[in-house]
Amino acid sequence: MTATTVLAVRTSPHAHSTRSVEKIMANVVFALLPICGYAIWLFGISTLALLLATTAAALGTEQMFCRASGKGSTIGDFSAVITGLLLGLTLPPGLPLWMGALGAFIAVGPGKMVFGGLGFNVFNPALVGRAFLQAAFPVAITTYTSAKAVGRFTEFVPSTLAWPFMKAAPITEWVARTKVDGFTGATPLMLQKFDHVTTEPWSMFLGERAGSAGETAPWLILLCGLYLIIRGMMSWRVPAAMLLSSVVLAQAFHMADAARYPGPLFVLFSGGLMLGAMFMATDPVGQPVTPRGMWIYGILMGTLTVAIRFLGGLAEGVMYAILLGNALSPLIDNLTQPKTYGERRKAVA
Repeated sequence: MTATTVLAVRTSPHAHSTRSVEKIMANVVFALLPICGYAIWLFGISTLALLLATTAAALGTEQMFCRASGKGSTIGDFSAVITGLLLGLTLPPGLPLWMGALGAFIAVGPGKMVFGGLGFNVFNPALVGRAFLQAAFPVAITTYTSAKAVGRFTEFVPSTLAWPFMKAAPITEWVARTKVDGFTGATPLMLQKFDHVTTEPWSMFLGERAGSAGETAPWLILLCGLYLIIRGMMSWRVPAAMLLSSVVLAQAFHMADAARYPGPLFVLFSGGLMLGAMFMATDPVGQPVTPRGMWIYGILMGTLTVAIRFLGGLAEGVMYAILLGNALSPLIDNLTQPKTYGERRKAVA
């Protein structure tokens, strides 16, 4: 009796990586944890509560949508955890917890699950939630507290525990106890944009300033991003293109009018540019897949960030730059696809 050989014919890919989606997402969570820890050290238990609220709301929303659609639970892939953490890091430390939870619901629900879940969303979910909060609660989203307040580990910022659609408790006594400047919109970007006061760049690089919870330490964000790049879990092209294009364009503006436009180091270390370039613009779902497309994508977002900051009415432009980049990503991918091997070039009339 002769043996029969079975030849299985399958489509590519024929080689598979040992890295799963869950493993990659877990490493992103590990990279975000030091940034979260530093934010908690700067702003205290209000930031801890905000990060827990956004993450719990993101997980709960994803589980709810999975049950409603009759699919199995997908919260084990860590993508909802990343969305919750990133959203919390882009928000003011004293933002009311209910607003953070609402932003997380918008981020995961309309921002991801409505499109079909992980891999099908068009825009970065965390930025969808942040954009909603920016439009719905413009005052709260631009209200900040000073870093390293006395007693930040023993009591909440009054606005943190505010009831939905209710004013926060009076802050007079809290300001006296914690010895801070109270609530202020005086981030380095706003000081430069509206008061023409430029903060020393290296002090911003080291952190310990007012701002969103996770944007205040560019050196730490850079190190955590490099961890993912070295592990091969993030492409270096997108953050490199975004940061370099921001520096080049900022230098051009600065050379044209140094009194009006700050230098490239100020642009690089202020606001959410570093966090956005390292952890949001590099979302594998929203970015192009071709190397040339990644460069175009990053340059586009870096250019838009500086243009919005310098020429627009807003102090910050990273969020809008990345969302616009997400929208144009499919077009960039289509235009930068390499020619198929053996394909003839079209005749030129």
